[in-house]
Amino acid sequence: VHRLAASGTELDQAVAGLLERVALLPAAQFAGKYPHELSGGQRQRVAIARALAVQPRILLADEPVSMLDVSIRLGVLNLLADLRERDRLAILYVTHDIASARYLADTIAVMYAGQIVESGPASSLTDQPAHPYTQLLLSAAPDPERAQAPVLRGSGAPPNLVTPPAGCRFHPRCPHAMQICTDAAPAMTEVAAGHVSACWLHAGDLDPAQRRPLSRQHTGELGSERTTAPERSAREPGEET
Repeated sequence: VHRLAASGTELDQAVAGLLERVALLPAAQFAGKYPHELSGGQRQRVAIARALAVQPRILLADEPVSMLDVSIRLGVLNLLADLRERDRLAILYVTHDIASARYLADTIAVMYAGQIVESGPASSLTDQPAHPYTQLLLSAAPDPERAQAPVLRGSGAPPNLVTPPAGCRFHPRCPHAMQICTDAAPAMTEVAAGHVSACWLHAGDLDPAQRRPLSRQHTGELGSERTTAPERSAREPGEET
Protein backbone atom coordinates (compact mmCIF):
# COMPACT_ATOMS: atom_id res chain seq x y z
CA VAL A 1 0.00 0.00 0.00
CA HIS A 2 3.01 2.32 -0.20
CA ARG A 3 2.05 5.55 -2.01
CA LEU A 4 -1.51 4.22 -2.39
CA ALA A 5 -2.67 5.32 1.04
CA ALA A 6 -1.59 8.09 3.38
CA SER A 7 -0.05 7.21 6.71
CA GLY A 8 -2.04 6.84 9.88
CA THR A 9 -5.74 6.02 9.86
CA GLU A 10 -6.03 5.78 6.06
CA LEU A 11 -3.18 3.26 5.93
CA ASP A 12 -4.71 1.15 8.70
CA GLN A 13 -8.05 1.14 6.89
CA ALA A 14 -6.39 0.08 3.63
CA VAL A 15 -4.61 -2.82 5.35
CA ALA A 16 -7.81 -3.89 7.10
CA GLY A 17 -9.71 -3.78 3.83
CA LEU A 18 -7.18 -6.02 2.11
CA LEU A 19 -7.19 -8.55 4.95
CA GLU A 20 -10.98 -8.66 4.82
CA ARG A 21 -10.92 -9.31 1.07
CA VAL A 22 -8.87 -12.45 1.66
CA ALA A 23 -11.06 -13.56 4.59
CA LEU A 24 -8.54 -12.95 7.39
CA LEU A 25 -11.05 -11.91 10.04
CA PRO A 26 -11.10 -10.03 12.27
CA ALA A 27 -8.56 -7.95 10.37
CA ALA A 28 -7.24 -6.24 13.49
CA GLN A 29 -6.18 -9.61 14.87
CA PHE A 30 -3.92 -10.30 11.89
CA ALA A 31 -2.62 -6.84 10.95
CA GLY A 32 0.11 -6.76 13.60
CA LYS A 33 1.28 -10.35 13.34
CA TYR A 34 4.66 -11.51 12.02
CA PRO A 35 4.87 -14.26 9.35
CA HIS A 36 5.99 -16.92 11.85
CA GLU A 37 2.82 -16.29 13.83
CA LEU A 38 0.61 -17.30 10.88
CA SER A 39 -0.25 -20.71 9.48
CA GLY A 40 0.71 -21.67 5.92
CA GLY A 41 -2.77 -20.95 4.62
CA GLN A 42 -2.90 -17.59 6.38
CA ARG A 43 0.50 -16.59 4.96
CA GLN A 44 -0.72 -17.48 1.47
CA ARG A 45 -3.80 -15.30 1.97
CA VAL A 46 -1.52 -12.43 3.06
CA ALA A 47 0.51 -12.92 -0.13
CA ILE A 48 -2.69 -12.65 -2.16
CA ALA A 49 -3.65 -9.51 -0.23
CA ARG A 50 -0.28 -7.95 -1.05
CA ALA A 51 -0.89 -8.62 -4.74
CA LEU A 52 -4.35 -7.06 -4.50
CA ALA A 53 -2.94 -3.90 -2.88
CA VAL A 54 -1.99 -2.41 -6.25
CA GLN A 55 -5.51 -2.99 -7.60
CA PRO A 56 -4.52 -5.29 -10.48
CA ARG A 57 -6.80 -6.35 -13.32
CA ILE A 58 -4.86 -9.60 -13.76
CA LEU A 59 -3.48 -11.77 -10.95
CA LEU A 60 -0.63 -14.17 -11.68
CA ALA A 61 -0.96 -17.13 -9.31
CA ASP A 62 2.02 -19.44 -9.74
CA GLU A 63 1.51 -22.66 -7.73
CA PRO A 64 -0.52 -20.85 -5.03
CA VAL A 65 -1.60 -24.05 -3.25
CA SER A 66 1.20 -26.52 -3.94
CA MET A 67 2.89 -25.95 -0.56
CA LEU A 68 -0.33 -26.11 1.45
CA ASP A 69 -1.90 -29.04 3.25
CA VAL A 70 -4.59 -30.76 1.23
CA SER A 71 -7.15 -29.85 3.89
CA ILE A 72 -6.73 -26.09 3.30
CA ARG A 73 -6.08 -25.98 -0.45
CA LEU A 74 -9.76 -25.82 -1.25
CA GLY A 75 -10.20 -22.71 0.87
CA VAL A 76 -7.53 -20.81 -1.09
CA LEU A 77 -8.95 -22.00 -4.42
CA ASN A 78 -12.41 -20.85 -3.35
CA LEU A 79 -10.94 -17.49 -2.35
CA LEU A 80 -9.44 -17.06 -5.83
CA ALA A 81 -12.74 -18.06 -7.41
CA ASP A 82 -14.60 -15.51 -5.26
CA LEU A 83 -12.15 -12.75 -6.24
CA ARG A 84 -12.65 -13.62 -9.90
CA GLU A 85 -16.44 -13.49 -9.67
CA ARG A 86 -16.88 -10.63 -7.18
CA ASP A 87 -14.12 -8.29 -8.38
CA ARG A 88 -14.07 -9.36 -12.05
CA LEU A 89 -10.40 -10.20 -11.62
CA ALA A 90 -8.69 -12.21 -14.35
CA ILE A 91 -6.43 -14.93 -12.93
CA LEU A 92 -3.57 -16.67 -14.70
CA TYR A 93 -3.28 -19.85 -12.64
CA VAL A 94 -0.04 -21.79 -13.16
CA THR A 95 0.09 -25.32 -11.76
CA HIS A 96 1.19 -28.91 -12.33
CA ASP A 97 -2.05 -30.10 -10.72
CA ILE A 98 -4.52 -30.43 -13.59
CA ALA A 99 -7.33 -31.39 -11.21
CA SER A 100 -7.14 -28.04 -9.40
CA ALA A 101 -6.89 -26.27 -12.76
CA ARG A 102 -10.18 -27.85 -13.79
CA TYR A 103 -11.76 -26.77 -10.49
CA LEU A 104 -10.73 -23.11 -10.84
CA ALA A 105 -10.25 -22.37 -14.53
CA ASP A 106 -12.66 -21.54 -17.32
CA THR A 107 -9.99 -22.29 -19.93
CA ILE A 108 -6.94 -24.53 -19.58
CA ALA A 109 -3.76 -24.33 -21.66
CA VAL A 110 -1.33 -27.24 -21.35
CA MET A 111 2.35 -26.46 -21.90
CA TYR A 112 5.19 -28.83 -22.64
CA ALA A 113 8.82 -27.75 -23.07
CA GLY A 114 7.85 -24.09 -23.35
CA GLN A 115 5.10 -24.55 -25.95
CA ILE A 116 1.32 -24.77 -25.64
CA VAL A 117 0.28 -28.19 -26.91
CA GLU A 118 -3.44 -28.06 -26.10
CA SER A 119 -5.98 -25.55 -24.90
CA GLY A 120 -9.72 -25.37 -24.51
CA PRO A 121 -12.62 -25.09 -22.09
CA ALA A 122 -11.69 -26.75 -18.80
CA SER A 123 -14.44 -29.36 -18.95
CA SER A 124 -13.81 -30.26 -22.59
CA LEU A 125 -10.05 -30.55 -22.19
CA THR A 126 -10.18 -32.70 -19.06
CA ASP A 127 -13.07 -34.91 -20.21
CA GLN A 128 -11.78 -35.41 -23.76
CA PRO A 129 -8.00 -34.72 -23.80
CA ALA A 130 -6.70 -34.67 -27.35
CA HIS A 131 -2.92 -34.44 -26.93
CA PRO A 132 -0.94 -37.46 -25.67
CA TYR A 133 0.82 -35.34 -23.04
CA THR A 134 -2.49 -34.12 -21.64
CA GLN A 135 -3.74 -37.70 -21.62
CA LEU A 136 -0.70 -38.77 -19.58
CA LEU A 137 -1.18 -35.89 -17.13
CA LEU A 138 -4.80 -36.84 -16.54
CA SER A 139 -4.08 -40.55 -16.24
CA ALA A 140 -1.48 -39.78 -13.55
CA ALA A 141 -3.92 -37.67 -11.51
CA PRO A 142 -5.59 -39.49 -8.57
CA ASP A 143 -9.17 -40.50 -9.32
CA PRO A 144 -11.08 -42.40 -6.61
CA GLU A 145 -13.76 -43.38 -9.13
CA ARG A 146 -11.29 -45.05 -11.49
CA ALA A 147 -11.68 -48.83 -11.28
CA GLN A 148 -8.21 -49.71 -12.58
CA ALA A 149 -4.80 -48.13 -12.28
CA PRO A 150 -3.81 -46.16 -15.40
CA VAL A 151 -1.35 -47.60 -17.89
CA LEU A 152 1.31 -44.93 -18.39
CA ARG A 153 3.20 -45.68 -21.56
CA GLY A 154 5.07 -42.40 -21.84
CA SER A 155 8.62 -42.32 -20.51
CA GLY A 156 11.80 -40.30 -20.40
CA ALA A 157 12.57 -36.81 -19.12
CA PRO A 158 11.80 -33.28 -20.37
CA PRO A 159 14.12 -32.13 -23.18
CA ASN A 160 16.95 -29.65 -22.97
CA LEU A 161 15.32 -26.36 -23.96
CA VAL A 162 18.65 -24.98 -25.20
CA THR A 163 18.68 -27.68 -27.90
CA PRO A 164 15.09 -28.98 -28.06
CA PRO A 165 14.17 -31.99 -30.22
CA ALA A 166 13.31 -31.36 -33.85
CA GLY A 167 9.68 -31.51 -34.86
CA CYS A 168 7.24 -32.07 -32.03
CA ARG A 169 9.10 -31.57 -28.75
CA PHE A 170 7.10 -34.33 -27.07
CA HIS A 171 7.91 -37.04 -29.64
CA PRO A 172 10.84 -38.62 -27.68
CA ARG A 173 8.38 -39.46 -24.88
CA CYS A 174 5.19 -39.95 -26.86
CA PRO A 175 3.70 -43.47 -27.07
CA HIS A 176 2.12 -42.58 -30.45
CA ALA A 177 5.15 -40.94 -32.11
CA MET A 178 5.31 -41.20 -35.90
CA GLN A 179 7.96 -40.32 -38.46
CA ILE A 180 6.35 -36.95 -39.21
CA CYS A 181 6.71 -36.03 -35.53
CA THR A 182 10.50 -35.85 -35.90
CA ASP A 183 10.36 -33.84 -39.12
CA ALA A 184 8.00 -30.95 -38.40
CA ALA A 185 6.18 -29.32 -35.52
CA PRO A 186 2.41 -29.77 -35.73
CA ALA A 187 0.09 -26.80 -36.01
CA MET A 188 -2.89 -26.29 -33.74
CA THR A 189 -5.95 -28.23 -34.94
CA GLU A 190 -9.47 -27.65 -33.67
CA VAL A 191 -10.83 -30.88 -32.22
CA ALA A 192 -13.99 -29.40 -30.67
CA ALA A 193 -15.56 -25.98 -30.25
CA GLY A 194 -12.86 -23.74 -28.79
CA HIS A 195 -10.64 -26.79 -28.13
CA VAL A 196 -7.36 -27.06 -30.07
CA SER A 197 -4.45 -29.49 -29.97
CA ALA A 198 -1.01 -29.47 -31.60
CA CYS A 199 -0.57 -33.12 -32.58
CA TRP A 200 -0.06 -34.95 -35.87
CA LEU A 201 -2.59 -37.57 -34.78
CA HIS A 202 -5.29 -35.10 -35.82
CA ALA A 203 -3.92 -34.61 -39.34
CA GLY A 204 -5.94 -36.39 -42.00
CA ASP A 205 -3.63 -35.93 -44.98
CA LEU A 206 -0.48 -37.85 -43.95
CA ASP A 207 0.95 -40.51 -46.23
CA PRO A 208 1.95 -43.99 -44.96
CA ALA A 209 5.63 -43.04 -44.65
CA GLN A 210 4.77 -40.07 -42.45
CA ARG A 211 2.50 -42.23 -40.28
CA ARG A 212 5.16 -44.91 -39.73
CA PRO A 213 5.55 -45.45 -35.96
CA LEU A 214 8.94 -44.62 -34.50
CA SER A 215 10.98 -47.39 -32.92
CA ARG A 216 11.08 -47.69 -29.15
CA GLN A 217 14.65 -46.46 -29.19
CA HIS A 218 13.44 -43.13 -30.61
CA THR A 219 10.61 -42.78 -28.11
CA GLY A 220 12.74 -43.63 -25.06
CA GLU A 221 10.88 -46.80 -24.10
CA LEU A 222 13.80 -49.24 -23.92
CA GLY A 223 14.14 -50.90 -20.54
CA SER A 224 17.19 -48.99 -19.29
CA GLU A 225 15.65 -45.69 -20.37
CA ARG A 226 12.20 -46.21 -18.94
CA THR A 227 11.26 -43.95 -16.04
CA THR A 228 8.13 -43.04 -14.18
CA ALA A 229 8.37 -39.34 -14.95
CA PRO A 230 4.70 -38.92 -15.96
CA GLU A 231 3.66 -40.28 -12.55
CA ARG A 232 5.47 -37.58 -10.60
CA SER A 233 3.35 -35.09 -8.75
CA ALA A 234 6.00 -32.35 -8.79
CA ARG A 235 6.34 -30.16 -11.84
CA GLU A 236 9.44 -30.77 -13.93
CA PRO A 237 11.30 -27.88 -15.57
CA GLY A 238 9.54 -27.01 -18.80
CA GLU A 239 6.32 -28.85 -17.86
CA GLU A 240 3.34 -26.72 -16.88
CA THR A 241 -0.49 -26.44 -17.11
